[in-house]
Amino acid sequence: MTTRTRAIDELAELVRPAGRAISRTAPQIVLVVAIVITLMAGFALVAAALDDRTISGNQAIAQAQVLEGSTFFRTLVQFTAADGQAHTPELGVFYPRGLQPGSTVAVEYDVTNPDLVRVAGRTASEGFLPLGAGVLVVWAIAVPWSRRLRRSRASSPG
Repeated sequence: MTTRTRAIDELAELVRPAGRAISRTAPQIVLVVAIVITLMAGFALVAAALDDRTISGNQAIAQAQVLEGSTFFRTLVQFTAADGQAHTPELGVFYPRGLQPGSTVAVEYDVTNPDLVRVAGRTASEGFLPLGAGVLVVWAIAVPWSRRLRRSRASSPG
């Protein structure tokens, strides 16, 4: 046996117990991942509602230009606040669905923190349907997959 083959065999022996442990706990791992995703979606909705409350508490309205360079994760806008300063919030605008670079949109922002800005008339409730649908899909996949893993583990020898 070559040194390389022996090293591979030793590595396999070292990793095999961890593989068995993961295999035994795979159904639980799948369910824990689904729970974590559900909690993350819930926290996202709560955070959005808190941001909305903050904006509504110190609200001002401005016209914003949607900027080039926006991505799926953030839509950049630039607007002039009541103090006359131009602002381009680093995190972009909340609830940007349907905005196109170059267009103008009304935004609501927090006077005390102009980086906290949302499209006028939109709220955290905008996220309930997509996040809820995403969570349902996660559970629709996780539960059957967990059951299948549990059944295959029960029917396998060892």
